[in-house]
Amino acid sequence: MSESMRVSVSREIPASAEVIFSMITLPDGHVAMDGSGSLVSAPENHQLNAVGDLFLMDMDRESLGDIPEMGKYQVENEVTAIEANRVLEWTVGVVGRPKFGHIYGIRLTPLDSSLTLVENYMDWSGVPEKLRTRVSWPIVTTDMMQESLSRLEAAILSA
Repeated sequence: MSESMRVSVSREIPASAEVIFSMITLPDGHVAMDGSGSLVSAPENHQLNAVGDLFLMDMDRESLGDIPEMGKYQVENEVTAIEANRVLEWTVGVVGRPKFGHIYGIRLTPLDSSLTLVENYMDWSGVPEKLRTRVSWPIVTTDMMQESLSRLEAAILSA
């Protein structure tokens, strides 16, 4: 794994790993914590339980302005790793096309029964070189990832 192609941020959130895991395994939880403001959960989604589970997101890159030619489209995410109250990883591809090769993940480290260290990470090392040259990697910045953790905490505390 190329360290320069991995971006990671973390934050201590005052909630149990079980509570956080319950939220991040719901696709609507990903919308609630989206720091880019470009995600909308597709209505056919369900709780994520196993490797291979699929979940859809509607994307609006126009609102971000970073890759204007992509505009609005739907992504199909596939769970690649899941461990109850510990980790959720998924890969992304546009519906009807192969996955791009990057991995998103959230790792939970319980610090005690009501405090959890949450790591939000993205690994771009699996993206083919020809795709890397089309855009500036990583597309999702550490600021967006930090905002995602802030929004996750706010969603959990308001639940």
